[in-house]
Amino acid sequence: MTVAVAIAVAVAVALAALVAYLAVRGSIRGEVDRALEEQRLIPFPQGFGEGRGGPFGPGGPGGRFRPLAARFGGPTPFIQLIDADELVRPIGTELVEIPVQDRARDVAAGVAEPFFADADVAGTHTRVLTVPAGDGLAVQFGRSLEPADSVLARLRLILVFVVLGGIALAVALGRLVSRNVVAPIVHVTDAARHIAATEDLGRRIDVETQDEVGELAQHFNAMLATLEGSVAAQRQLVADASHELRTPITSLRTNIEVLAESDSLPADERARLLADVEEQTTELGMLVADLIELARGDEPTREREDVRLDELVRDAVVRARRHAPGIEFDATVEPAVLDGTRERLARAVNNLLDNAAKHSPPGGLVEVHAGPDGVRVRDHGTGIDPADLPHLFDRFYRGASSRGRPGSGLGLAIVRQVAEQHGGSVHAANAPGGGAEFTLTLPADPT
Repeated sequence: MTVAVAIAVAVAVALAALVAYLAVRGSIRGEVDRALEEQRLIPFPQGFGEGRGGPFGPGGPGGRFRPLAARFGGPTPFIQLIDADELVRPIGTELVEIPVQDRARDVAAGVAEPFFADADVAGTHTRVLTVPAGDGLAVQFGRSLEPADSVLARLRLILVFVVLGGIALAVALGRLVSRNVVAPIVHVTDAARHIAATEDLGRRIDVETQDEVGELAQHFNAMLATLEGSVAAQRQLVADASHELRTPITSLRTNIEVLAESDSLPADERARLLADVEEQTTELGMLVADLIELARGDEPTREREDVRLDELVRDAVVRARRHAPGIEFDATVEPAVLDGTRERLARAVNNLLDNAAKHSPPGGLVEVHAGPDGVRVRDHGTGIDPADLPHLFDRFYRGASSRGRPGSGLGLAIVRQVAEQHGGSVHAANAPGGGAEFTLTLPADPT
């Protein structure tokens, strides 16, 4: 950043210095040119160019050009007459010949226009104006450019120091600014290095500015908070899973050890133990499946599509009738579509239907309604204990009425997770007239 700022300032200052130099140079040389033009406008002496002896003979010009007034730039020291035949006659205050160019002879011959040119006259840098004088003659006026060159030399030196000073100042300020700008990024780097070394996600970066770097620090802190929450949730899930798995595994191992001594067991006791082992194995399999589903739900959703919610609920009701033949399912669906993951949505609806069937009495009725507002499932069972309502969707939570039934305590937690992933929510309440009602609100639209 320092180098970039220095280069940018150097280019800008150099261009400004160049423009200033060219402007001053053009102005100074323009003054010299105007002085020469004023000299040209002074009338020639009477009888200039006449006489039998030619322009430089006895009948030629009897005097010199009159000096230029001080208000017009002072005297012009170099003046000479030339013709088209290489004859040269200095007539100025300095009797020094001005180098004659072919173009100047063309002016004397009347075939070229007056012009300005630079020349070296006796070692002096001179500005020369060549104009026609009639009768095959031309006059050249020369003024020294040494004073102008001296001024321009000093100006060049000053501008060089200005450019160098500007670059030095730009480097210093660029370094100061870049250090202030990069400082928060250094804090971010230090925090990332610390987290990589210690796995401490509790560290945060102090946001000192409101610019892009400050915004970066805010997003970094938000990312750390998200990661910290995710890690905490994973640790809690592992701890809860370990606690929930310990009981069925311990019981299963005990029963297997007892069955290993089946020779001393009565047949009816052995059959009971086998039934317990089968039931515990099924429960353990369901628990593992729910854990896998819950863990998969924390992954970013990649495959999303337009899902017909009404068709999905119809399929879920058909499945629920097959798994719970003793329960009556009354479904009312309206066309609705939403953007989401079909598999996850189907799992959430299936869990709600299984939960309603589980808490319904034999031959009970489960009412299902699906539409643009989402899915609503109501059973006609004993309802929900008010003490269980705040914790109903927590992981591994099982209310008093569910502890005697098989289940992992993860079904409703999965429903809440799916709802939040799709920008919705889930709510449970006791329905008027008895039973529980679960409402899965989803951002669906009527097709």
